[in-house]
Amino acid sequence: MASTNMYRVMTVFFVVCLASLPVTIGVHAYEHEIVPATNGMVVSHSMIASEVGSEIMLAGGNAVDAAIATAFALAVTHPAAGNLGGGGFMVIHLANGKVVTNDHREKAPATAGRDMYLDANGNVIDNLSTLSHLASGVPGSVAGLLEVLASYGTMKREKVIAPAIELAENGFRLDYNLAHSFGTYLEVFRAHAATLSKFTRSDGTEYQPGDVWKQPDLAKTLRRISRHGRDGFYKGKTADLLVKEMRAGNGLITHEDLAAYRSVWREPIHGTYKGYDIYSMGPPSSGGVLIVQMLNMLEPYDLKTAGFGAASTVHRIIEAERRAFADRAEHLGDADYYSVPVSKLISKQYASDRFLDFDAKHSSRSSEIGHGQWANESTQTTHLSTMDKEGNAVSYTTTLNLSYGSKIVATGAGFLLNNEMDDFSIKPNTPNSFGLIGRDANAIEPGKRMLSSMSPTIVVKNSKPILVTGSPGGSKIITTVLQVILNVLEHGMGLGAAVSAPRFHHQWIPDEVLYERHGLSPDTLGILKVKGHVEMTPVDELGWANSIMRVGNELHGKSDPRTNGAAVGY
Repeated sequence: MASTNMYRVMTVFFVVCLASLPVTIGVHAYEHEIVPATNGMVVSHSMIASEVGSEIMLAGGNAVDAAIATAFALAVTHPAAGNLGGGGFMVIHLANGKVVTNDHREKAPATAGRDMYLDANGNVIDNLSTLSHLASGVPGSVAGLLEVLASYGTMKREKVIAPAIELAENGFRLDYNLAHSFGTYLEVFRAHAATLSKFTRSDGTEYQPGDVWKQPDLAKTLRRISRHGRDGFYKGKTADLLVKEMRAGNGLITHEDLAAYRSVWREPIHGTYKGYDIYSMGPPSSGGVLIVQMLNMLEPYDLKTAGFGAASTVHRIIEAERRAFADRAEHLGDADYYSVPVSKLISKQYASDRFLDFDAKHSSRSSEIGHGQWANESTQTTHLSTMDKEGNAVSYTTTLNLSYGSKIVATGAGFLLNNEMDDFSIKPNTPNSFGLIGRDANAIEPGKRMLSSMSPTIVVKNSKPILVTGSPGGSKIITTVLQVILNVLEHGMGLGAAVSAPRFHHQWIPDEVLYERHGLSPDTLGILKVKGHVEMTPVDELGWANSIMRVGNELHGKSDPRTNGAAVGY
């Protein structure tokens, strides 16, 4: 790649605009600035990864090629969430108007069992589903990315994986945030020799900003994938190393589990909102269903006239979130194992019925709101968005679950193991790491995919994608994406304002509303408390919505100012 030297020396994140090929560089501002471009745009958590994707498009690739290259680069430059050992969901709008989605969520190993994280008395064993080899589901990222590339990309895998190999092999300079992140997790990394070795210098001391970080084992794994495709990960040397790691730590993943893994093409969740088409991910993602369901509940109301941040607007959104998340706990799971009533949940009539008990003057209580009934579901995840001038667009969310997953690096393979098994309902009505509860729909079964909140979403108008968005943040992903969409479609915000605007979050259980510190006015907070929203808790940030918006013939990219991401366009 032309800018490989830049990869090695860059120590500060920038926003880069490659409009009409000449390059201009400026410091990323927090506020409403966007990156404009005319031909293509990539937005991700990492400047280096975004540059990789942009250069792929400059070399003739489309938005799909760029997304795959960016995703592999994130496995090198953003190890807390970018991955080979995790999974994800991808929503793709093709230039011909077709929308497809790929599910490469992790799966429970064949020997997994419903009560595998409970002791003899039926109590949950601390950390077993998050910090042990038993926490890992069968990884899906590599299978999914390669399947998408073969189906809708234009470049060979060797081309799109090459930048990630070079970054892992030759290294890149650590910025302050990444070096600091390694230090923050150092004590838990010490529990596993391969992890400690990967995230500390050769002499065992902590990495410092400006150090060059090389990952030789990861580079070898990436080379095997480049040469042999999926067999370079799910069979052969890499599979041997992963299974050996599992056996050493009493994990469950076997050669048979790896060989049997396949990504799945699923029907997208499709809804409408005031003349716009909303496309998102179906189960085992709960995000698409809940976003469409909540938009349906809110569609009858004139939120624009009421105003962004007004107590009446916030109140209505909270109550929609409350009802949708109650349905999530009961009805959402892997549709291959459980009959998820998707069409019912996303219907306009169901939303109307569900919101009949809405009271504009008073809040409901979560203890009073059950799931809907009728006669017959990290914060270290990462999201990237790409779009090209032909109308191809990709919304992709991928994760290891918690930051750095299980904190276990597969010895000799160089990648982190996920701890996605915690996303199952390991005991009915028992919260997972994000406070979400679940029941039979999301119970552990061999080969089953665990429920997720990842919500990659594309908004379409007149058969053209106008907004590509998504976010990390566990349960907060869903409410982040919902509010970005409302900011654009309802409040008429430009992308910079829509992504930067303060957010709030409610998920039914616990009966509490989180809001970004100083994001709601004292008057609004006072009115909401009078309505009955008593538990209002300020937090520093909610979600990182890396997004792209089409405005006329121009593409606007915005990395969420809550993180050190980057938009790169050309």
